Amino acid sequence: MFKITRREVEWAGRPLLLETGHVARQADGAVLATYGETAVLATVVGVKEVNPTQDFFPLTVHYQERTFAAGKIPGGFFKREGRPTEKETLTSRLIDRPLRPLFHPRFKNETQVICTVLSYDQENDPDIVAMVAASGALTVSGIPFLGPIGGARVGRVGGELVLNPTMQQMAESELDLVVAGTADAVMMVESEAQELGEDAMLEAVMFGHRGFQPVIDAIISLAEVAAKTPWDVPEVDHGDLPERVRALVADDLKAAYREPEKAARHDKIAAAKAKAHAELDGDDGARARPVSDLLKGVESDIVRGEILETGNRIDGRDTKTVRPILSEVGVLPRVHGSAIFTRGETQAFVVATLGTGQDEQMIDALEGEYRERFLLHYNFPPYSVGETGRVGNPGRREVGHGKLAWRATRPLLPAKEEFPYTIRVVSEITESNGSSSMATVCGTSLALMDAGVPMPRPVAGIAMGLIKEDDRFAVLSDILGDEDHLGDMDFKVAGTTEGVTSLQMDIKIAGITEEIMRVALDQARAGRLHILEEMGRALVEARPELRDTVPRVTTIKIPQDKIGAVIGPGGKVIREITETTGTKIDIGEDGVVKVAATDGEASKRAIAWIEGLTATPEVGRIYEGTVARVVDFGAFVNFLGPHDGLCHISELSDERVGKVTDVLNEGDRVKVKVLAIDDRGKVKLSRRAVDQETGEELEVKPKGAAAGDGETDGGGRRRRRAG
Repeated sequence: MFKITRREVEWAGRPLLLETGHVARQADGAVLATYGETAVLATVVGVKEVNPTQDFFPLTVHYQERTFAAGKIPGGFFKREGRPTEKETLTSRLIDRPLRPLFHPRFKNETQVICTVLSYDQENDPDIVAMVAASGALTVSGIPFLGPIGGARVGRVGGELVLNPTMQQMAESELDLVVAGTADAVMMVESEAQELGEDAMLEAVMFGHRGFQPVIDAIISLAEVAAKTPWDVPEVDHGDLPERVRALVADDLKAAYREPEKAARHDKIAAAKAKAHAELDGDDGARARPVSDLLKGVESDIVRGEILETGNRIDGRDTKTVRPILSEVGVLPRVHGSAIFTRGETQAFVVATLGTGQDEQMIDALEGEYRERFLLHYNFPPYSVGETGRVGNPGRREVGHGKLAWRATRPLLPAKEEFPYTIRVVSEITESNGSSSMATVCGTSLALMDAGVPMPRPVAGIAMGLIKEDDRFAVLSDILGDEDHLGDMDFKVAGTTEGVTSLQMDIKIAGITEEIMRVALDQARAGRLHILEEMGRALVEARPELRDTVPRVTTIKIPQDKIGAVIGPGGKVIREITETTGTKIDIGEDGVVKVAATDGEASKRAIAWIEGLTATPEVGRIYEGTVARVVDFGAFVNFLGPHDGLCHISELSDERVGKVTDVLNEGDRVKVKVLAIDDRGKVKLSRRAVDQETGEELEVKPKGAAAGDGETDGGGRRRRRAG
C-alpha cells in the first residue's frame, strides 16, 4: 500500500528524519521532516497546464501552525486556527525567498507549497524544519526546481557559534541568524544581532552554510530513490523577434535609463514599451507576452551593461555614493516623537508613541503566551509610488519589512526595568524608490530619540545591490527600485557605529560567494556610517525629557500577599483608583506596580492610595483616615485602606468631650496617631495627639493633669515636639 522512503542524518547533535511516500500521496511531492520531536509536513502541487498569457511565476508558500502540535487548544470563541499569525506570515516569506530563484526561468505553472507543523517539542523551532521539508518535497516532485536547498539557524552563545540552537540557548544568544542556500552558494540570510562586527556576521553566515550541507546530501539521497519523473519545460523559439525588439526600442530605453528622475524615467520607458507592442504584437495580440519578456531582457542588458562597463548608474551616481539625505524631527505637535527621513526619492514618515504595560501586545504562540512591549508597524500606501491600489490589512511584504526594521532597532532599546514603557512605532512610506525598509530603520531611530527613549546610539540601514555577469560583478550602495528589479541581489544591512544589528539578503541568481558578501558588508558599513552622520544633523542622541503628552510611569513595589487588596473583588478596588485619579495602573505578579499619568498630582494620589491599601499600621505613626462609624464611647476610623482603629472619646480632644458627634461625624476626614496595637490586631488611635491642620505630632499630657502644667502657645495648645 505504501512505498515509503526514509533518510536519517545526525544534524547538530539531533536526528533529522526525512520521509516520503507515507502521507499526502496525491500531492506532486510530500516530505515529512522530523527534527528532535518537531515534525513538519511539506507538500507541493503544481498546475499541469499553464495560462498562455501569463508572464509571471505564481508561486505561493504557506506555513501554518496547528496548535495541537504543542498540545494546546486555540483561544477565542471558535476554538480553531484563524488568520495567519505574524510568525506564520514571516516564516512563509522565509521559505519562499530561497526557493523562488531556483525554479526554471521558463516555468510559469502555478505552484503551491504548504508546510504544516504537526508536532512541536518546545526546543527546535519549526521554521528551519519546514524549510528543509519544503526543499525535499520540491526535489522529489518532478517540478523543474534547481535545488535542493538547505537551511540552518545560527546562534552565538558565550562568543561561540552554535548550529541550530535550542529555544533555551536562543534566550542567551547575541545572534539569531537564519541562512539558506545550495551546496555551492548562499541564497538567503535573515538575522538580528547585538551590534556584532561585519567579520563576525560573515563568519556566522558561512558557518551556517557549512552546517546545512548534510541536509542537502540527505535530500539528494532521498530523491535518488523517490523522485518522480521530471516535468518538461518546452523550448521557445521566437525567431527573429528578439532582434526586432532590440532594434526598435534599444536606443529609446537607453535614453530613458539616463533620466535620473523616477517619474520621468518611467514615462519614457512606458512610451518605448508601447511603441514595441504597437509594432510587434500582431493583429491578434499573440506576441504580446513574448514581446513583454523580451523587453525585460533588453532593459536588463542596458542597465547591467552600463554599470559593469562604466560604473555609472541610472541616476548618475557611482557604485558607492548614497543619495542626498534630509532628516527632520519633531514634525508633529501632539505626538510623543516624530521624524521624516528622506533619502533621494524614498521617504518615511515615522511616529513613536509611548504607552503603559496595559498596551503591551499579548501573543499566543506555540511556545506559549508572552507579551511584547515593542511594536513596529510599516505601511506602504499605493500613493507612495504614484499608483492607485488596494488599501486594507497589511500584506506579507508590509509585515516582513516592518519586522526587519523591528529586528534592526530592538537591540538598542533600553531594558523594561530602565524604561517601563510600551513602545509603538508606525512608519508611513510616503515616497518610495528603493529600500523603504531601511528608511524606516533610520526614521524609527530618529522618532524614538525625539520621543526621549534613551537609546545609547542611533541606528541606520542601507540596501546594497549586485550586478553579476560571469566573473564580473559590481556591488551597489543604496539601490534604486529599478536597480533592485533588474539586479541580482537585495542585501540590507542595519546597525550602529559599533556594529551590525540586522542583516537580510535575498538573491535572484543561484547564490553568491563569500568574496561578494565581504565586499558588500564592507561597502555597506561605509554607507551606514555616512547615513548616521547625516542623521546626526537632526538629532545625535535622545532628548533628555519626555514630552508633556507622555504618561509618566512611576514604579513602586508592594508585598505579593497585598496584590489582592489592591485589585479587590472582581477588580473593584483598582477600577475605583483609576477612575477616581485618572491614572493607568499595571500590577505584575512580582508585586511591581506601575502607575501612569500625564498629571503628576494624579499619580501621587494613586500611589498614596495603593500604599495605604498595602501598608501595615505602625505604632507612633500618624495617618489620615475617614470616620467610618460613631458610637457612644468613640469613633472608628478607617485608614490605610482596609485598616480600622478606635479613637476613644478620651482621645478626641484635650478638652472634655460630652458627645462624640460634637467633634467627629461619619465621613469626616481626620488625622490620627496609632497609640497601640494589641495581640488581636485591634488598633488604638488618638486625635488629640495630632495637629489637625498641619498633621504634626503634639505633645500631650495624661488626662487629669493639673491645669497649667507645661507651656502652651497663644491658642492654648501645647507646643509641638521639636522636629
